[in-house]
Amino acid sequence: MAEKNVIINTLVSRIDELEQYSRREDLVLTGLSTTHMRYSRAVTVGNTGDHESVPVNEMESLEDQVVSFLNKHDIPINKDQISVCHTHQGKDIKPKIIMRLISRKTKTIILTNARNLKGTNVYINEHLTKKNADIARAARILKKQGKLQSTWVRNCMVFVKTLGGPEDSRIQAIKHYAELDQFSPNIG
Repeated sequence: MAEKNVIINTLVSRIDELEQYSRREDLVLTGLSTTHMRYSRAVTVGNTGDHESVPVNEMESLEDQVVSFLNKHDIPINKDQISVCHTHQGKDIKPKIIMRLISRKTKTIILTNARNLKGTNVYINEHLTKKNADIARAARILKKQGKLQSTWVRNCMVFVKTLGGPEDSRIQAIKHYAELDQFSPNIG
């Protein structure tokens, strides 16, 4: 039975790694208000040709609105650098916008310039799996509790910097939730 549990845990871990790998070109924008035409309305308008009845702000695609907002805040991107852009309704009033880019270099440039959004209540993050999002959340809690010096996500991996001076602190990639127990045994 123990051998089966090891195999199951290994397979679950591998599936999560593959799922995260498939999201490496993705970014998630939260807090951005958009008005765009729903698919059903776009099909209806496309079939009838009745473009006059559609409000001007609905004629602009979601991609166009995202690109316009980011460019307005000095984050360089053009529509050709986006593979797919769609909304994902969650618990929030404003839906999250999932944006798949054609290049990881573009993703890095956008994330580097995301500090230009300070004060806008719009946030750009990497598209993490539930497991990695839970690890990142727990690491942020440990940082707020003063048990870690810092934490961040890079290329969909969660990193932490331990407490201590320059010689004592170390940077560690956290791949499993249990690895955070060394900083606070009762976090999970």
